[in-house]
Amino acid sequence: MNEASGTTCCAEGARGAQCAEKATESELLARLDAVLSEYKGKPGALIPVLQIAQGIYGYLPEKVLKRIALSLGKSYSEVAGVVGFYSFFSTVPRGKHLVRVCLGTACYVRGGKQVMESLKQELAIEVGGTTPDGLFSLEVARCFGACGLAPTIMIDEDVHQRVKPLKLRAILDVYRNGSGAAAHTVKAVAAKATKKPAAKKPAAKKHAVKKPAGLKMPAAKKRTARKPAASKRKVGAR
Repeated sequence: MNEASGTTCCAEGARGAQCAEKATESELLARLDAVLSEYKGKPGALIPVLQIAQGIYGYLPEKVLKRIALSLGKSYSEVAGVVGFYSFFSTVPRGKHLVRVCLGTACYVRGGKQVMESLKQELAIEVGGTTPDGLFSLEVARCFGACGLAPTIMIDEDVHQRVKPLKLRAILDVYRNGSGAAAHTVKAVAAKATKKPAAKKPAAKKHAVKKPAGLKMPAAKKRTARKPAASKRKVGAR
């Protein structure tokens, strides 16, 4: 949020994305207070309240954390500790698209570090930073559950697998152009759908053997059972 102008994204769950509706600081506080009133006294309310508050403001500034702590009867250090523990929460304004690079063991070994360095150069920001145009924020993650397809990065909710540094610009351009990964995925699915299946090879035909004209084939001999030979009796002289 730009506190000087009092503008922010008002859509819940958005990561600093700009939207058509602009709200004043008093309107934002009124929305936050309504949420706090709804969750006050409920067990386990802290994380849901933080999620909604980040949706209202686009991030969690210090004054919002203090207001949440006061309303829920918790210490500021406890609230700030929860925000610091979960990577989803941010205390600085985030870009429209959140880019996270996996640096878990599998991704790191297969080139995750080089992917991170290339992203830092491409976006001209460090880890935790946001591009001047507010389009991208860069963060580190530990695992996306796709170790067999490492290295991986995640942009918003889209996981990109087997990423190569040379392909990063093309991936980012999909988001720069405003089409998003959804359109990119649709194109990929359409391309697969229109792809013709490989032609099957025709089965080899069995050719019958033709006998030459005028050639008589010998008739098969019939086998007859042999009769046992009669035993000859020797007649002795009397």
